Amino acid sequence: MLPLIVLLILVIIIFLPQFWVQRVIKKYSQTIDELPGTGGELAHHLVTRFELEDVSVEKTDVGNDHYDPESKTIRLSETHYDGKSLAAATIATHEFGHALQHHTNYKPLLLRTQLAKKAAVAEKIASVILVSLPFTFVLVKVPVVSFIILLAGLTIMCLPIILHLFTLPVEFDASFNRALPILSEGNYIPDSAMPIARKILSAAALTYVSASLASLLNFYRWWAILRR
Repeated sequence: MLPLIVLLILVIIIFLPQFWVQRVIKKYSQTIDELPGTGGELAHHLVTRFELEDVSVEKTDVGNDHYDPESKTIRLSETHYDGKSLAAATIATHEFGHALQHHTNYKPLLLRTQLAKKAAVAEKIASVILVSLPFTFVLVKVPVVSFIILLAGLTIMCLPIILHLFTLPVEFDASFNRALPILSEGNYIPDSAMPIARKILSAAALTYVSASLASLLNFYRWWAILRR
């Protein structure tokens, strides 16, 4: 009974933020003809305005809106690249905020990029360790060794959770220290829409909270398997 309750609590904690983020973005994705341009046009404009010559902007149909520090590319979904809405303009500016962080050598962003590579490798190693654990136990037949391997696997699996939580300051900086002043000072959206922009920027930043919480579900799944 207890595992079921824990699982239910985890599902609520994980999917409630995701639901709120998706709801906010969808709510403000309606076309507004009065806006000066689409999300893609705004991103291109900001790259030119701030003289980030090595940064490119492209439309993507794979994955979500993001800034790729490896290729220095702002990638926007079709909805936000071609869209003329508050969500499109705000999210495009948020992703540009990451490009601006990179341009100014914002250390938390650089550290996050390095950790992301290591966390991806660590998660694969953890999966291999946990899958091979029963075979290791049969071969070694030493409980202490199996326990150490289990502990190592679960510890490594925690790294993605730690990484996503570590990214929160990076996301909030991109939203409120970079994107919000740009939107306000540049008159890219009406002044009356600034409270809405704040809400959308919060949703953009909290996308990573949803990702970190989703990692908890994966952690629980492995823990439940190994307890059998």
